[in-house]
Amino acid sequence: MAPNPELEIPILKPLQKSVTPRPSQESLKIDEKNLPPNPSQWRPSFHLTAPGWLNDPCGLGYDPVTGLYHLCFQWNPHGNDWGNISWGHATSPDLVSWTPSKEPILAPSAEYDCRGVFTGCLRATDVSGAPGALTILYTSVRHLPIHHTLPYTLGSESLSVAVSQNGGKSWERQTCNPILTGPPSHLNVTGWRDPCLTTWVEGPVPDQSTLYGFISGGIAKQTPTVFVYKVDSTDLRKWEFLGPLVDVGLNLRPSRWSGDLGVNWEVANLMTLSNDSASRDFVIMGAEGCLPLDYVAQGSDEEARRRREARGQLWVSVKSNRDAGSGALSSYAFSGIFDHGCFYAANAFYDTKTAQQIVYGWITEEDLSDSLRHRQGFSGLISLPRVVGLMTLNNVIKARSSPLSAITSIETVPSADMFTIHTMRISPDSRLELLRKNAQRSRRGREILSAPNCESKAGATMSSRWEINAEFSVSQSCSRVGVRIPHTINGQECTTLSWHPQSETFTIHRPNIENTEVNHGHETAPHTLFTTSEGREEVEENLKIHAFFDSSVLEVFVNERTVISTRIYHPSDTFFEPMFFADPTSPDAEPAVLLQADIWDGLGV
Repeated sequence: MAPNPELEIPILKPLQKSVTPRPSQESLKIDEKNLPPNPSQWRPSFHLTAPGWLNDPCGLGYDPVTGLYHLCFQWNPHGNDWGNISWGHATSPDLVSWTPSKEPILAPSAEYDCRGVFTGCLRATDVSGAPGALTILYTSVRHLPIHHTLPYTLGSESLSVAVSQNGGKSWERQTCNPILTGPPSHLNVTGWRDPCLTTWVEGPVPDQSTLYGFISGGIAKQTPTVFVYKVDSTDLRKWEFLGPLVDVGLNLRPSRWSGDLGVNWEVANLMTLSNDSASRDFVIMGAEGCLPLDYVAQGSDEEARRRREARGQLWVSVKSNRDAGSGALSSYAFSGIFDHGCFYAANAFYDTKTAQQIVYGWITEEDLSDSLRHRQGFSGLISLPRVVGLMTLNNVIKARSSPLSAITSIETVPSADMFTIHTMRISPDSRLELLRKNAQRSRRGREILSAPNCESKAGATMSSRWEINAEFSVSQSCSRVGVRIPHTINGQECTTLSWHPQSETFTIHRPNIENTEVNHGHETAPHTLFTTSEGREEVEENLKIHAFFDSSVLEVFVNERTVISTRIYHPSDTFFEPMFFADPTSPDAEPAVLLQADIWDGLGV
């Protein structure tokens, strides 16, 4: 991802600013009242962290020789701010228990990467494509600043290679570096970084075994895009430019369901997602330069995103232009938001062990002041692993409120009076069940829900490491339904996860932290439930909420297609048992039924 546009970064000297300064930072004044004496209590236990600054996950993959997964990340081991960007490294047998290295595996040291070892990918071969080694392709940076708002400096970013012959214990830069010295000379780019290797059946080369290289960025004053190369699978040093992946124009925003595609893309990954009935090509990418939203009609309650960077973590489905003769190699089909919260720089790999596409992302520390962030001793962490796939819903006749044509995050294929819907499925990896091994499980059965009583006393205490998986049947007379997790025994201060059927909006309201400038605004995401025709009966799908909490990190999955990641910076690390609730639209209505809820308390490795 792009560094701070304001700073020229000296090597091995900690900075005193984060990667992209937030406009409100200088005005933040932290009142220590009601804050923990040691903010290190916010350090997660089963999310991957590192001392100092951490951002983009990179170098992801599985090594069949050692049976280990590899996860690298951009890291400043010398300070708690962005700078000295190196690669941290961790290995795992199961994507749950990680063993991190104490030192970077790659640090700025060569002439061509003296300003940073930026994001890249891993391939479980040597440069000739032979098994038994590991190869990293990364963005080598020799000049700063770089930012999509600045004129691009040719030679600032290049593509380089490092190889490990011992399972990732040590790495050697190759004498051929850099293998590409910069973007295509005829293009005026806004960025050119974050290489990704992939196959693409519908790509421009008819041979299905062709290996493609993707480099993210944009064409100035034209479009964000991905620069597509043909890569020689028998010599990973040979890249041939084919063209830009897509031309969507600047700041395309189809609707609130799809987000703003920005002006420059980062860490783009292309993947073909299939199920028994269909196959679609998707790109997951970070979008920079998103325009501010119009908040006039959104009420006075502040949304968290208003105080965060103007960027988004999105996905786009594309259709190949192989036979169209177009300048771009594919065209836009439909798009959505991969994560609606403080999650960015998603990176993916194909897991050959499980035949799944796995995605990790950087969960930021944007909601904390610099003062408090420095005190906690770390900045940023890696998300839980997510499995992405193609979701297909058959015989759909309507959504809860919106016309199907207005929901731009789905593809609708008409059939008689019904539709087949395709979209991206995003699920927590099933191996996360290993975290439950020593957790205490409780189950709630079928229960007719009513409005919450704010004066009710909370029940039994819970730790700060829990998982909730709940399913609701939501009637047409429901105005809000969800779960409240109290932070205090009187139940008045809580984290609330709720769906609002009429506005088709899912929200996370975080507890109010008084006397601080910590950003605890609420999170929002558009979300609906679809109704299908089953014989003569119309059946609406149930609302499913699956949430993981780890000390300060909350990741929420709704019906496996809407995801919000956020941070809960509360003075207390104690929770009380969840309260499930529903608000009716009229006094005598039955708004919702809790069908079942499972709660695991005390998750851990």
